[in-house]
Amino acid sequence: MPSITPFLWFDDQAEEAVNFYLSIFDDARVLTQTRFGEVGPGPDGSIMTIEFELQGQKLVALNGGPHFTFNEAVSFVVNCETAEELDHFWEKLSEGGQQSHCGWLKDKFGVSWQVVPTLLYRLINDANQEKSQMVMAAMLQMGKLDMVGLQTAYDDA
Repeated sequence: MPSITPFLWFDDQAEEAVNFYLSIFDDARVLTQTRFGEVGPGPDGSIMTIEFELQGQKLVALNGGPHFTFNEAVSFVVNCETAEELDHFWEKLSEGGQQSHCGWLKDKFGVSWQVVPTLLYRLINDANQEKSQMVMAAMLQMGKLDMVGLQTAYDDA
């Protein structure tokens, strides 16, 4: 069965980025590394790619040069069961980056992330449209998503 692996293009920070992600996610590891040779565009012996895994998801980081940059058109969602998990990932991933709204942030490398409580999916998919819409309205006012605030919006509707 074919698999799909996200491939992240960095200028020359692939190793730094991978180490950053490994420090944040518990279930994380480097799988393989390849290095540039004499004919590669990077310096001989420097990291070309690093295949790594975060919570069972394989990714590849490439030192590809300054030709491309990240934008919000592609993001990674971190689903959190608890407020503690949500706080951990929000604070760690946004360190040196930029916090945004509705649970979105950019890390210090420009990669976009959504840090989302799994509670949100249940609340906005509720059969009661009034409750669902109140949760959506509350979410749209938040930076980091607040599980208590979302639940309160649902309960008060």
